[in-house]
Amino acid sequence: MKTYFTYIITNKKHGSLYTGMTNDVMSRIRHHSNNKLHSFTGKYKLTKLVWFEAFNTPEEAIRREKEIKGWLRSKKIDLIEKKNPEWKDLYLELRIEMGKKYQPISRSWSYQKPNNSS
Repeated sequence: MKTYFTYIITNKKHGSLYTGMTNDVMSRIRHHSNNKLHSFTGKYKLTKLVWFEAFNTPEEAIRREKEIKGWLRSKKIDLIEKKNPEWKDLYLELRIEMGKKYQPISRSWSYQKPNNSS
């Protein structure tokens, strides 16, 4: 089963924000990091993954992306700070976890370690 993500990236704490959706969050963040001035994310150097949610269907992820994009900036900041008050870059943490079997749980940060019996 594929996993779909809604995510927010920034350039610094309380900096510019970009909300997106993807089925390959690792590749997408790398793409944003390599994007040089050809888009909003390139122009403002938005490469720091500060928030994400995992979904089982693309429709859920797209719905959440559209919901967040409709919010005021202050509400987006509140969302980030509830789960990531220090605005840490979650890319490396997620990369480590993606090496394990990732089990999406809608609207959560939960990971399930792989079953060692296999």
